Amino acid sequence: MRIAVTGSIATDHLMTFPGRFADQLVADQLHTVSLSFLVDNLDVRRGGVGPNICFGMGQLGGSPILVGAAGYDFDEYRGWLDRHGVDTASVRISEVLHTARFVCTTDKDHNQIGSFYTGAMSEARLIELKAVADRVGGLDLVLIGADDPEAMLRHTEECKTRGIPFAADFSQQIARMDGDEIRTLLDGATYLFSNEYEKGLIESKTGWTDAEILDRVGHRVTTLGSRGVRIERVGDTPIEVGCPEETAKVDPTGVGDAFRAGFLTGLSWGVGLERAAQVGCMLATLVIETLGTQEYTLRRAHFMERFTKAYGEDAATEVQSHLK
Repeated sequence: MRIAVTGSIATDHLMTFPGRFADQLVADQLHTVSLSFLVDNLDVRRGGVGPNICFGMGQLGGSPILVGAAGYDFDEYRGWLDRHGVDTASVRISEVLHTARFVCTTDKDHNQIGSFYTGAMSEARLIELKAVADRVGGLDLVLIGADDPEAMLRHTEECKTRGIPFAADFSQQIARMDGDEIRTLLDGATYLFSNEYEKGLIESKTGWTDAEILDRVGHRVTTLGSRGVRIERVGDTPIEVGCPEETAKVDPTGVGDAFRAGFLTGLSWGVGLERAAQVGCMLATLVIETLGTQEYTLRRAHFMERFTKAYGEDAATEVQSHLK
């Protein structure tokens, strides 16, 4: 399968302040705040839902196609993704804007002050999927992830018009979208991804019941946190897959992206939905044990040992023949 992943491309600049923000705030001067915090360290991490998902697919031996917009400062990040099996030739490079950036400072009480610069992400709406499909010889599935909202709508409409199967994955953007936009984005999707909270929010904003949404999508894939994932389809018994035992909970950031990476890769192998979900849950477990969304290393023997322990010999035999 040729799978394109559309979504935000960003870097995270994370800093820690050894004191407390609250100690620096003067109650009667909050209308004229002017503060500068001397921080202890700076951690720059690669991020964005598009690269996070593609990186995971590349780790599993896939050849995902990243579709998104980045700035003229993208060269180093592109090199990293290229080395890890990601096709970055369809990334639009802005001539005037930096790559999207999240800058955040955390104090000793874990309070945070952050800013998100959309930058080049706003140019994702200028990308035409037909050009991507023509370059790679056609697309079998497009995951439409959190990105510039106009880009998400354009990609969805183009998939519908051109008959390209697509997966709807609103993620962080669901909070700013209204019911009409969400209905447009999910109607006709082959897969609808969300977590449990987002599932309820989708139903609330669209005014559609769970059953009505199931009638409009091929599969509804709901991640359940530590309980794994549930996959529903009209007329079929729901499939539920649990998570492998984790060695530690280091950082939950990017866990959902890792699940999607494993699930999509499983689909590209041609394994069933349950097996694909198991691959997704195993990859998500590796990410939660690692600080950073793209800092884990997938070692085949280690992956298969833990996968076998979690899901059994039959499942492992089927997956092992595909894992590179």
